[in-house]
Amino acid sequence: MKFGPTPIGEARGAIAAHSIRTAGRLVRKGTVLSAEDIAALRAAEISEIVTARLEPGDVGEDEAASALAHAVAGDEVEVERPFTGRANLRAKKAGVVLIDREGVDRLNRVHEAVTFATLSPFQPVTENEMIGTVKIIPFAVAGEVQRNAMAAAKPLISVVPYRTKSVAVISTRLPGLAEKVIEKTIRVTENRLTRANASILSEARIPHAVGPLVQSINAAAGKGAELIIVFGATAIADRRDVIPAAIVEAGGEIEHFGMPVDPGNLMLIGRVGNIPLIGAPGCARSPKENGFDWVLARILAGLKVTRDDITALGVGGLLLEIATRPQPREVPAAPGLSRQFAAVVLAAGRGTRMRGENKLLAEIGGKPILRRAVETALGSAAKPVIVVTGHEAGRAMEALKGLEVVFVHNPDYAEGLSTSLKAGISAVPSRCDAAAILLADMPEISSQLIDKLAFAIKPENGTLIAVPVRDGKRGNPVVWSRRLFGELAKLEGDTGARHLIGLYQEAVAEVTAEDETIFLDIDTSEALAGVRLKTVHKA
Repeated sequence: MKFGPTPIGEARGAIAAHSIRTAGRLVRKGTVLSAEDIAALRAAEISEIVTARLEPGDVGEDEAASALAHAVAGDEVEVERPFTGRANLRAKKAGVVLIDREGVDRLNRVHEAVTFATLSPFQPVTENEMIGTVKIIPFAVAGEVQRNAMAAAKPLISVVPYRTKSVAVISTRLPGLAEKVIEKTIRVTENRLTRANASILSEARIPHAVGPLVQSINAAAGKGAELIIVFGATAIADRRDVIPAAIVEAGGEIEHFGMPVDPGNLMLIGRVGNIPLIGAPGCARSPKENGFDWVLARILAGLKVTRDDITALGVGGLLLEIATRPQPREVPAAPGLSRQFAAVVLAAGRGTRMRGENKLLAEIGGKPILRRAVETALGSAAKPVIVVTGHEAGRAMEALKGLEVVFVHNPDYAEGLSTSLKAGISAVPSRCDAAAILLADMPEISSQLIDKLAFAIKPENGTLIAVPVRDGKRGNPVVWSRRLFGELAKLEGDTGARHLIGLYQEAVAEVTAEDETIFLDIDTSEALAGVRLKTVHKA
């Protein structure tokens, strides 16, 4: 191929190497120059243009790209019509992409003019999704280059369609695992399966014990499940733990435990008869991509996932920095020194169940509920104490007159609790490595409890959340490590952060509370009357 500057009088029939815009015409790159193109360029006083001209034996870019794309396309792959030296390959069906990595490398080494780019091996794809592209870089390749490329080309990319349709989901329970965490897990799993044209055949919620799990596995198999996913109430810690022990008890086998992918380390793959079984890691409760997605897609496509497949995932397996993983760069607090933490008092809500009365301004023992709650926070080691206002902000500030607090106004308080939580967290100074989240309608908790919760936070050991517990039931307030502030900032609507406690349950420290005040929030006039009566009796 000849390439270079060409006098405009000799350019007819050559290929324009670059796009040129004149007053009345656009000559695009790759255009075979016509008489009209030449006339327009002359009128624009262009005397020379860079062109390419094929020589005998050369193969044009579109012809070369199309031939190579058809040669590398395997099962369930469609080749689009070529344009400007590019031929795209698309999936005919939803499934998982298989790539011959060595073959792709070999083709790309033939000549710099020939390139073939693909998605990553085993990547899930939807129907008609682009999975690869052949691009011829110049406007033509020499015949010898094309012959060498075709000799190196063979089916190098294919799509394995999803085959598994019916999935059984089993969730084990322990005290402290909220039902809504399980419900969210089911919704997230349904969404994952829907993308693969699969659905949940059966769903069971059972105690976290070997016997009930064996029964559930056998029941799922009897219903015709093609895959069983078990979400444990706690992460699998050993091959002898509840989930792997139940697999063996059910007559199955453990094929691999652990995975060099974060998030996703603690995943187990087993089999009961001909049915694959996944012991899901905690990150599988989240809709974010993690190692569970990588393995699930392969199994749904009917591909056997071997130990070698799992161990090969390490390179590229660090998907993100895990909030719950202890960080080597973090220096533990010196003995005898407390951590610096803030208190965030959420006082922006309207309290709609109080029949028009602003409950936070209602008095108990001569003090507004809000002031009692804030004074409790001030009595702890928290510094600063941040009060998030919203509804009747002026009255709330007046009720706290004289107290050393930081006010943060939430103009979006009507949109729900999450907006106040985000406003408060954003105001926590950088020197604080944790924040206690207090509800302003809980005036009976103690300053000592807040401190006990805060001191239970140990990021260097992976303890990032502290919750008060009494008789196996969790209450408020909750202290959060700064490591999870980013997750709190993503909350939306009128919901708190309870589901995050379930998601990061391995990072939770439970602190025993001495009384029932961790459950006492004043939402109704009846609850207010009860607290007032109790206060009178104490007096």
